[in-house]
Amino acid sequence: MLQVKQWCNDLIGLLFPNLCNACGVALYHSEYLICTKCLYNLPFTDYHEYADNRVARQFWGRLPINAAMAMLYFRKGTKVQNLIHNLKYNGRTDVGILLGNMLGERLRTATLYQDIDLVIPVPLHRKKYKMRGYNQSMFIAEGIAAQMGTGISGNHLIRNTSTESQTKKSRYNRYENMKDVFQVEFQEDIMGKHVLLVDDVITTGATLEACADALFAAEAGKVSIASLAFAE
Repeated sequence: MLQVKQWCNDLIGLLFPNLCNACGVALYHSEYLICTKCLYNLPFTDYHEYADNRVARQFWGRLPINAAMAMLYFRKGTKVQNLIHNLKYNGRTDVGILLGNMLGERLRTATLYQDIDLVIPVPLHRKKYKMRGYNQSMFIAEGIAAQMGTGISGNHLIRNTSTESQTKKSRYNRYENMKDVFQVEFQEDIMGKHVLLVDDVITTGATLEACADALFAAEAGKVSIASLAFAE
């Protein structure tokens, strides 16, 4: 009976191969979503350990952010891009949870992130949410919250306006494009709390800056930022 089950599993694996979401090679039975080689070679930062890091500096002098970090370096054509592409566009929300777990493990031991009250993902506009079917940052946030034992919400920070693409805009134009896009609901739940904002990739930080603006306007006590990756 066990042999028949193994044959069935092998047949399923042949017809529907379980592939690494980073490099596309077949996974071994003991591997999950990302192969061991890719996990070992992911370009991790150590930004969670230092207040003075390249992500945090993007917000200095602009907002009183408590802390900011990204777990990985992002470059085009790399395995990190493949992982995030599969998460955002191929429905691999399980990749978001896995990477969120890895990120949460780091934040759990980081001094600046010890008193997080609520994890909030950067929201999508309802039109984009309807097209994609999910908010990729919510699954990252779920993984983080599970590791840190904190609350999580997709209802407190709302995106009111569908903005045009940020890709070719300068930092100033990106921020202008995002002004007044976000608002906070149920302000009483935010007041005085330490909120962790979560996104998939940080480039200029303009979107996160606009989100943080809305949270500070709602009298959040502290705002910190965590992202899967940082585009150098």
